[in-house]
This record gives sequence, C-alpha cells and structure tokens, in this order.
Amino acid sequence: MADCFLVLPPLTRDKAVILGKNSQRPATEVQEVIYKTAKINSDGAKVQCTYIEVDQVKKTNAVIISKPAWMWGAEMGSNDQGVSVAMAPIWTKVNGPSDLEERLLGQDLTRLALERANTARDAVVVITKLLSQYGQGGAGCEETGSQKWGHHNSFLIADKEEGWILETARNYWVAKVIKDGFYNISTTPTIGCDFDMSSEDLVERCIKEGLYITDSGPFNFAAIFSDPQRDEGGTADRRDKGRQLLEKFTAKKEFGLVEMMEILRDQESNICMSGPFMTTGSMISVISPIVPACHWLTATPNPVASFFKPFIFCPNNQAGTLTSSPFYGEKNTVKLTPQEQVDRSHPLVEGHKKLLDLLEQDELQGHMIKKNLRELEQNCLEDIKEVLSQFTEQSCVKVAAIFSHMCNIEMNFYKM
Repeated sequence: MADCFLVLPPLTRDKAVILGKNSQRPATEVQEVIYKTAKINSDGAKVQCTYIEVDQVKKTNAVIISKPAWMWGAEMGSNDQGVSVAMAPIWTKVNGPSDLEERLLGQDLTRLALERANTARDAVVVITKLLSQYGQGGAGCEETGSQKWGHHNSFLIADKEEGWILETARNYWVAKVIKDGFYNISTTPTIGCDFDMSSEDLVERCIKEGLYITDSGPFNFAAIFSDPQRDEGGTADRRDKGRQLLEKFTAKKEFGLVEMMEILRDQESNICMSGPFMTTGSMISVISPIVPACHWLTATPNPVASFFKPFIFCPNNQAGTLTSSPFYGEKNTVKLTPQEQVDRSHPLVEGHKKLLDLLEQDELQGHMIKKNLRELEQNCLEDIKEVLSQFTEQSCVKVAAIFSHMCNIEMNFYKM
C-alpha cells in the first residue's frame, strides 16, 4: 500500500512542485536509501531488475531512491534531471493469478523511469513503453511463509513544471497531466474520463474483452477497472482523509515542506500507518524553478518518530553506508527455492528500532531522543533553506554529502 501526494503552484511557496509519499509495506521489511551515479553503458548492455533482465539504455541518470532492500526497484526516488516518481500498488478487476508471473514490478518501472527520464512526461513514456514490451508482474513481497500477492501499479510523477498521474490495469493504462492544484493517490484507480494519454486502442480493447459497454455511458477508466472488493487497508477512506488534509494545508496557498511532513505524519487518517503493514519509509521532493531541488528521505519506519534528511544532487554526491542493507549476492531470497530468511537491516534502521522500542515502552529516554531528532530536523530545514537561497558551485562542497552527514548525526542519538 502507499499514500502519495502532489501539490503545485499556485498553492505552494516559491512556485515549487512538491511530491510526498509514505511507503506502506510489511512491518518486517527493511527499506534502504541508496545513491547511484550517472553512467554511460556499452551497446547491447542489459540490466537485471528484480525478476527479469531488460535492455539497458546508453546513458542513465544519477538517482537517489528509497527501496525495499530485497528488490532492485524503488518505491520512490528522484534523479539529477529534476524528476521525482512515487508508485503505489493498485487493485483492479483484472487482477488475477497471472500477476505473479515474473515480469517488471511497479518498483522496477519507477527506478527505470528515474534512470532514463529527463522530464515528468518522459517518465510516463518510459514506463508505458516498458509496460508494453515486458509487462508487469511478480510477487510483491518476500516474507517467508506469507501468501504471495501481485498487483498492478499507479505512479505520481513530477518535475519543476508539472505533474503526471499514470494508472495501469494489466497492460491497459491512462495518464493525466496536472498543471496546478493538488492530487493524491492510494491503491485504487482515480482517473475517470479526463485523461491525456492512453494505451493503444484502449476503448476498443475494453469493448472486445467485455469490460466496457458503450451504452453504459462515457468511457471511465476508474469506474471500469475499480474493484470495490479489494479496498486494501481502507484505501478509499485514507484517500478521502488525505484530500481533506491537502485542502486544509493548501488553504493559505503557502504549502511547503513542513506541511507535507505534517500530512505524512498524520496518524489519525492512517496515512502514517502502523501494524502488520506500516510506513517503512517516507520521501518528500521539493522541486523549485528558482533554486536546486531538494529531496528529504527518512530511510526508517514511522515518520512520526523519524528524521527527514536532505539530499541535493551535486558533483561528488554520496549517501554513505548507514542506509545500505547487507548484500547477499547469490543468497537472494527471491531467487532461492525454498526461500531463506536473511537479515536485511541497515545500521540506521537498527538504531531506529531501539528508539521505537523505547517509545513503545513509553520510556523517557525515547521521548528525549525523538524531541532531539525533531529539533535537529528543524535546524536542518533552516540551514538548507539558507544554503539554497544563495546556491553557488561552492555550495556543492557543503551539501554533496549532507544526507550521509545527517545520518551520522542521527546515529549518535541512538547511541545515547
């Protein structure tokens, strides 16, 4: 599950486009944050995704991504071209056993789009071409002994000028450009009759498959493909409450990073989720036409108790090792039969677990650490705002490793 939010001018400060996401995953899963540099690839190269191999492109962008540690793909991320993508699993009437066949996961499509796209619209084209060529599918979790589940996918995509919502149902898809206002998605289709792009012969194919009858009214993607029986985790209710939060925080047309943090930390709406499925990672991208884009990632569960740390694309970027999970090589559980459980915890999530345990026990030490982290976050917000307001090439020296630096400071709190 996932909750994704997009806010655009004129509702934002400084004409920024702001994308936020909470990744709701199995509580036992670890989400890591990694940075990959831009690369020039050889002709005929391939790239191994979670389950299948696909053709590589000549040049890939630098990316910062937040991803379940067991898979290749990303729940969310950004690239050095100013594009951010957040995906959400989507449940439709055409879900079925074939969704478990190994193809591209929605997370793979997210990472491939970030590595290849220079604009938000480019990302839509990248994803839909790959969807047509390779299809989507494969188990969406690795928990040993759990019931495997597959899903279709939706994507909220942004650059400094606009946003796009792309929704799929098997190999059917529609996409809609968002020029202003706000939009939010969870795990059900939302695009009705007003889409700007679609899969080839969409209406004709739906008629042929018996999904759409022309006498029933205008072609409405959400109405045709939504499955009310698969309202995973109260999706409709969460999306409604998310929309209400967006309305509340955009009323003054001064929406910014802090307001998006408030939404992602909202527990009453269950947008900040706990339980067997919980918020295992969060990200906010502030993409400005005036200053460099800044991306804020937790790399830890439960944003209420987590610290959003900044990342700005610069020469010589590094994300450090504290948010990278152990690499098991051939001992990858998605390839082993029977599967073997391995510990994928990275150092930061190990430290954060101690904090969550202290908070669960209502220990004073836990509340003090949480308070100190929130003060650190506020100071970091103010420092980054100042740096961005007068950004030069020399500023890159200060911020190239800022994410790694803040992770190190955070770790020190967990050692108290």
